[in-house]
Amino acid sequence: MTQLPILYSFRRCPYAMRARMALLVSACPVALREVILRDKPADMIAVSPKATVPVLLLADGQVIDESLAIMHWALEQNDPDNWLARDEDQSALITEADDEFKFHLDRYKYPNRYADVDPLEHRAAALVFLERMEKRIVRSGQLFGAQSGLADHAIFPFIRQFANHDREWFDALPLRGLQKWLADHLSSSLFQMTMTKYPQWQSGDQEPVFGVEMPT
Repeated sequence: MTQLPILYSFRRCPYAMRARMALLVSACPVALREVILRDKPADMIAVSPKATVPVLLLADGQVIDESLAIMHWALEQNDPDNWLARDEDQSALITEADDEFKFHLDRYKYPNRYADVDPLEHRAAALVFLERMEKRIVRSGQLFGAQSGLADHAIFPFIRQFANHDREWFDALPLRGLQKWLADHLSSSLFQMTMTKYPQWQSGDQEPVFGVEMPT
C-alpha cells in the first residue's frame, strides 16, 4: 500500500481550514494528525521547526508547511472544480487578504497582544477590504466569476473569523452580498466535512484518513 502524506492540522486554524478544503476537493487523502497548539507534538516540530500548522509531510520526505503551498500541491494533483483558473489574479487578492487584511484582523481581534492598538480603528481599516469584496461578489456571485475558486476558499476562513468576533455588528453591515457569500460557504458540504472533529493525535496513534470522501 502506498504511504499516505501526513497532515498536521488544527481544526480551528483558518490556515489549516483552507488546506483541508483543498485536499478534500482534490480527493487527495492524507493521514491526519490533529494538533493541539498548546501541546504541539515533537514529531511535527522535528519536521517543521517553525511549529505552525498546517504541515504536510509527503511520502518522499518533502515538507510543505505553508497553507497556500499545500492548496496548490493538492490542486496540481487534481482540480476538478477549476479552483486554479485565473490563478495569477486570484493570488494577488489572496496576498492582500493574508497581508493587509490579516494585519488589521489580528489587531481587531487580539488588541492585547499589541502595544498602543485601537481595535476599532483596525476594524474600520479591515472593513475597506470587505467593501471591495462586496463589489466583486455582487457583480459575479463569487470573487472571480460565478464559480468559487482558490481565492474564495483561501480567504473565507478569515472573513469567518472577522465576522464571529462581533457577529451582531457584522450582520448589521450593508454588505448583503458578502454576508450571503459567507453563509453559503459556511453551510457547504465541503466546509462541513472540513470541520469534522478528530481527537488529538499522540505519537504512536493510528491516524485517521482524511480526504477520502468527496462532498456532494
